[in-house]
Amino acid sequence: MADQNKTEKATPRRRQKAREKGQIARSRDLIASLGTVVAVGCLAWQLQSFAAEWRTLFRHEVGAAMRPDQLLPAWRNDLQIFRGIALAAGISWIAATVGGVAQGGLVFAPSALAINWGRLNPASRAEQLFSIQALSRMVKSLVPTSAIILLVFNLLSRDWSQFPQLMHSRGLLSFTISRLLELAWKSSLVLLVWSAADYLFERWHHERELRMSRQDLMDEFKETEGNPAVKLRIRRLQRQVRRRRMLKDVERSAVVITNPTEFAIALEFNLQMEAPVVVAKGRSLLAAQIREVALWHGIPLVENPPLARALYRSVEIGQTIPAKLYTVVAEILAAIWRAQERAQSTAGGR
Repeated sequence: MADQNKTEKATPRRRQKAREKGQIARSRDLIASLGTVVAVGCLAWQLQSFAAEWRTLFRHEVGAAMRPDQLLPAWRNDLQIFRGIALAAGISWIAATVGGVAQGGLVFAPSALAINWGRLNPASRAEQLFSIQALSRMVKSLVPTSAIILLVFNLLSRDWSQFPQLMHSRGLLSFTISRLLELAWKSSLVLLVWSAADYLFERWHHERELRMSRQDLMDEFKETEGNPAVKLRIRRLQRQVRRRRMLKDVERSAVVITNPTEFAIALEFNLQMEAPVVVAKGRSLLAAQIREVALWHGIPLVENPPLARALYRSVEIGQTIPAKLYTVVAEILAAIWRAQERAQSTAGGR
């Protein structure tokens, strides 16, 4: 039932987590078969030189055995015979490595190197031996084995009639080597084709294992993007902090333009500034809070609905007012300063 719910493709994050655990689509049979094919090809390519070098080595060994003063083995003087073997082994290793990297890239998974004591449990090992996976692996190994056995029977049935004629001739060795080489490259091709099919199956199985349910997608979204409820609370707290900071900035404003109740825009200006700056603005409840702070700190409130609407819609907090509103705002500020001067002179006269 759980597998039936997993209908969604794996996300990049899930693929990355599986890769960090060493879970990738990779066929070990394909790696081995690539190395085998390349090794057989290299040995077949150097077959003639191998035959000559081995004959030379055999003669040297026989000659050394007839001389009692020969202390070192004769093959010490014929190390070039191992060049072809080393070349075939090296190229085979390179092909197997490239094949492994091509399937899943370079993967370093430290978690896969951790000791798993459960693998040492005899009960778990017995369960693995008698499980569906073990049965499937056995069936997978029987198919190429049966194909190779069939190739052997075909070669024997084809050339069986030639064996009596070759038993007492010098061509028996070359005949045997050629048939063994034929069996080797045909068997390696069988293994290569079967391992390629096995890789496709492993890739399909890996994709199936990585599939996710809708709940898995939601959980992953919460892990990466955060819980929506928590994010909403964070945004709410951020708005509250910005609002408190903005209301604090109202204290240094020179005038508050109102609508009179819908909008409120606080403007800061002094003689060192090039133009008035909007330090706070709000609508409805926030506008009422701005007016309350202005009244508390004795900041003038000027009712001008057209100017309040224009400032609220065209100017953001921290920006200067547009040039087209300079004249209107300057008249308001000048009127406020004149009124403040008259109030100060009246208070001084008393």
